[in-house]
Amino acid sequence: MRYISTRGEAPSQSFLQILLGGLAPDGGLYLPESYPQISREELASWQHFNYRELAFSVLSKFATDIPTADLRAIIDKTYTAEVYCNTRPGENAEDIAPVRTLEPGLHILALSNGPTLAFKDMAMQLLGNLFEYALAQHHESINILGATSGDTGSAAEYAMRGKRGVRVFMLSPFGKMSPFQRAQMYSLQDPNIHNLAVRGVFDDCQDIVKAVSNDLEFKAKYKIGAVNSINWGRVSAQIVYYFKAYFAVVKEVGEQVSFAVPSGNFGNVCAGHIARMMGLPIRKLIVATNENDVLDEFFKTGRYTPRPQTKHTSSPSMDISKASNFERFIFDVVGRDAAKVRELWSKVDKSQGIDLSGAYFAKVQEFGFVSGVSHHADRMQTIREVYKRYGQMIDTHTADGFKVGLEYREAGVPLICLETALPAKFEEAIREALGRDPERPNGLENIESLPQRVETVDVDVEAVKRYVVAHAGD
Repeated sequence: MRYISTRGEAPSQSFLQILLGGLAPDGGLYLPESYPQISREELASWQHFNYRELAFSVLSKFATDIPTADLRAIIDKTYTAEVYCNTRPGENAEDIAPVRTLEPGLHILALSNGPTLAFKDMAMQLLGNLFEYALAQHHESINILGATSGDTGSAAEYAMRGKRGVRVFMLSPFGKMSPFQRAQMYSLQDPNIHNLAVRGVFDDCQDIVKAVSNDLEFKAKYKIGAVNSINWGRVSAQIVYYFKAYFAVVKEVGEQVSFAVPSGNFGNVCAGHIARMMGLPIRKLIVATNENDVLDEFFKTGRYTPRPQTKHTSSPSMDISKASNFERFIFDVVGRDAAKVRELWSKVDKSQGIDLSGAYFAKVQEFGFVSGVSHHADRMQTIREVYKRYGQMIDTHTADGFKVGLEYREAGVPLICLETALPAKFEEAIREALGRDPERPNGLENIESLPQRVETVDVDVEAVKRYVVAHAGD
C-alpha cells in the first residue's frame, strides 16, 4: 500500500514512511492511493472476530510494510482489557468497544474506556506503540508537536509517556478546556512530556503546528512528527471500530446502519467515510456540530467558511473552526483531483471560504453525509432525557451526536451514536443538566489537586520553535 498527498506534489510513500511525519512536504495530507475493498464474503468472515482480530484484519490492509507477526504483536499489546478497563458494570473489558443498546435500533458505541476516558485513546494507544516500533527500527528519535482542544492532548501524552525516543510538545488553548482535561495533561511529570498553554483558541494552536510542519528545514533538523488526526495512523485505527459496531448490531451482513458522529476536526467521521468506501454498508454518516457550525453549513449548502473566531462552548473539544481532516474528504469529493485541492486550500489556509455547491455537492450527498447543530440548551436537554429514559449518563459531546442523530433516525435502520468521552471529564455541565456529579473511575478522584507542569506562551510560531529547540535534547 502506497500513500499520496491530497495536494499531489509529494512522492508516494509507505505506511511506516508517513507514520512519523504528519503533513506531507507539500502541505497536504496522506491518503492511500486507493481504498482497499472488502467483499461481502470477506466482511461476513469477520463477523465474529474480537477487537484484536478485527483490528489486525483492517490494519493489515493499510500497514503492508510491517511484517505480519510484528503488526499482530503491536495490536495485541495495544487492545487489552488492562488498557481499556474503564467499562461500566456488566460490560466485558475484553470487548474493548462495547455497544450499548438503549432500545431496538438505537445504540451507543462505547469508545471511552481507555486511560484518558475519551475516544482518542482508541487510536492513540496504537499510535504510541507504532511510533516506538518504527523508531526502534532505525534507532531514531522524534519530537511530536501537537494541538488539542481537549482530548487529543491527554490521549497522546498518556500513549507516549515514557516511550523511548519520543518527546511530546502539546499546545492547548489557555483556559478553554475543562478543569479535568487540564489536570489530565498538566499533571503528568514525565520528562518527555511538555505542555504549552497558548493565549488563544484551538485554531491558533493548530495553525502554529501547521506552520512549524511546513517549515521543512526546521521539521527535518528537529525531527518534528505529529499525532493529531492529520496523522494517517490515527485515522486508520479509527476505521476499525466502525466495523466493530456494525457487526454488533446487524442480524445479517449486508444490512445498512447509520452513524451519528460528534465532529470537530473531522477525523472521526472521516474514518467512517473510509470504512464506507471500503465496503461497509453505511447508509448515513450524520455529522453533529456544536455552535461552531462550519461543517453543518457545508453539508447543508456546499459552502465551507472558516470563522474568524471560535465560540467557547460546553462541548469544548468541538470548538474548532477549521477542520484539519476535511481536506481528505474533499480530495475524494473532487475526484482525487490534487490540483483542485491545491486551489481550494490556498483559500482555506488563508481562512477564506470555498464553494462546492455546484456539481461537486451531489458527490457529497452520494457519500451519505447529512448534518445538524446542537446548542447548549439542546445538549443539556439531551443529557437529561437519555438519563431519565435509559439510565445512561452521557457527556456533552456525545449528547450533541445523539441529538442530531435522532433527527435523521429512520425506521428499520440501526442508529449507532459514537461516544466521545466519559461524563467525568465535564462535571460542571453534568451538574447543570442533572444536578449531580458524574462518577469518576478509580484513581482519578482528586486529579485536579495534583501538581501541574505547564508553560504559557503567546500565539507565536517562533516562540514555540524556540521552546522545542531548547527542550529537544531533554
